[in-house]
Amino acid sequence: MAERRRLAEYQTKRDFARTREPAGDDDFTRGGNSFVVQRHRARRRHYDLRLELDGVLVSWAVPKGPTLDPDVRRMAVHVEDHPREYADFEGVIPRGQYGGGDVIVWDRGTWEPAETDDPAQAIRDGNLHFDLHGDKLAGRFVLVRRGQSTSDKEQWLLLHKHDEHARKGWEADDHPKSVKTGRTNDEVAADPEATWHSDRPASWAAVPTRLPPPNRDELAALDKLDGKGTWDFDGHRLNLTNLDKVLVPAAEDATAVTKRDLIAYYATIAPVMLPYLADRPLNAHRFPNGIGKPGFWQKEAPGHAPKWLRRWYNDRADSDEAHCYLVPDSAAALAWLANYGALELHAWTSRIPDVEHPTWALFDIDPGPRTRFEDVLLLARLHRTALERLGLEGRPKVTGQRGIQVWVPVEPRYTYDETRAWTETVSRLIGRTVPDLVSWQWEKSKRGGLARLDYTQNVINKTLVAPYSVRPRPGAPVSVPLEWDELDEEDLRPDGWTIRTVADRLADKGDPFAPLLGLPQHLPEL
Repeated sequence: MAERRRLAEYQTKRDFARTREPAGDDDFTRGGNSFVVQRHRARRRHYDLRLELDGVLVSWAVPKGPTLDPDVRRMAVHVEDHPREYADFEGVIPRGQYGGGDVIVWDRGTWEPAETDDPAQAIRDGNLHFDLHGDKLAGRFVLVRRGQSTSDKEQWLLLHKHDEHARKGWEADDHPKSVKTGRTNDEVAADPEATWHSDRPASWAAVPTRLPPPNRDELAALDKLDGKGTWDFDGHRLNLTNLDKVLVPAAEDATAVTKRDLIAYYATIAPVMLPYLADRPLNAHRFPNGIGKPGFWQKEAPGHAPKWLRRWYNDRADSDEAHCYLVPDSAAALAWLANYGALELHAWTSRIPDVEHPTWALFDIDPGPRTRFEDVLLLARLHRTALERLGLEGRPKVTGQRGIQVWVPVEPRYTYDETRAWTETVSRLIGRTVPDLVSWQWEKSKRGGLARLDYTQNVINKTLVAPYSVRPRPGAPVSVPLEWDELDEEDLRPDGWTIRTVADRLADKGDPFAPLLGLPQHLPEL
């Protein structure tokens, strides 16, 4: 198809076995006519003009920005077409990634081609006349191709025609605020609402660092259901049952949790949690009758799961292993899982389709009966020191039970055997500094009550609890990512946050793991 050819440059820049950006292979919709201009402060400040055409965003980088002054010509560099989802992004692209810097939605609206019935052909011919209907930009514009630069990028000129919208002396930099949020680039850089990851699919590229406000109408509809019923949520219709069944009993400082509460939690936490689940097969720990009765692990997707839930088929699975996994990719998917009694969510550390190469190296500090939490904190700080000396980024996460995990993002170039061997070496070096705290015995009964630095989680389909997952304990504690300096706070507890309090934490501190998502780190030789 022609639109696939138009994404050829975009596709050749990216290895889709390793990047999670959208490949642009499907879901093309003709007829859209939106436009966006994003003010982007990367290595150099510029404005990205994007016109929706045949399912993609045709894009030009305009160093000095568009102008309404008809006597001014602005250089514009024709860059690769982008997926439509990029149009709504406002936030920070992490330093070190392609295009690192802050971005605002400087203007947006609709556009119409002028003097042609075939705008795609006009672009190929190098002369596009078009009208913009935006909050800042309006009137007739012209893009004219001028030639090729030394970087093989097409050089164009962008100009405004003499019409009723023309304004002498009009400069883009005199209008610095976002039309989406009213913020400037400086304000976004100082307190980003989202971090943009160019190695992720566009639908998950904008990772919220803070929890966005929930859809109160949808949550109110959930509250009104009388024990069971149909709930329209996130574009799907969910049939909910036993909403008032208590799944988790109360704790000393936390109230009991019903299935309705669990559904509301996962529906609300979804924007922050989903980036750790998307494109990853799921192992769910189900407690349909509450944690007072034994739960069980569910890997195989149930036959009664609705068709809109994403699935992945493991062709390499043995006859006694799960073959079809659910892959959560929406808030509705998390709500459905909660209604299904899936209290605890564990995702693979590798992504489909390249499940042989993990994107996380994991350290699990597993305390023994004699291990004090102060000892766990000491072991976690030693991991921080080790990573600093190795020049690697990572973050700790309380498990919601007794331990702490350390997650290190890696480029998906290593096998599980390689990440396991690497984490084992680091773990044994750490354990050697405090031998009185650590045992390497596999069986807990032989550890003498000591902690174990468990590197064995670095195996395909052997998972650790996902960030922000509930744990099956009274009060419904949650596994919460931390900043390193939080390990020094006197009141830190491994089960200090519950489904009632995590939203307040995210509003206050944001998600410490968000900058790690998609960070393509190489593991140094030891």
